[in-house]
Amino acid sequence: MKKRDFILIGGILLFALAALLAVELSKEPGAYVIVRVDGEETARYSLSQTLTADINGGTNTLHIESGKAWLTQAQCPDHLCIKRGMIDEAGETITCLPNRVTVTVYGTETGVDLVS
Repeated sequence: MKKRDFILIGGILLFALAALLAVELSKEPGAYVIVRVDGEETARYSLSQTLTADINGGTNTLHIESGKAWLTQAQCPDHLCIKRGMIDEAGETITCLPNRVTVTVYGTETGVDLVS
């Protein structure tokens, strides 16, 4: 390897580290979750409360506690939605494809996300 190869590799690593740092610093804590079934909003819960709620007629069970949300039960074959674990930062989502359920965390900002 030549000196230029090391410089190139170092530059790429430095860029990757800077990008990772920017992503970590821009994370926003979540304030509430929106539950959607077939793309339609069915419920909205604050992350500051403690609750357990059935979703989609009981196909999934959502649990919220200590500012985190997760699915505790699901009537699907692979249970990937349960394995996803806890979500608490704006933009994080749990998806249960067989039951067509999504749980997405949103932050406190209510501004315009996209203008077309």
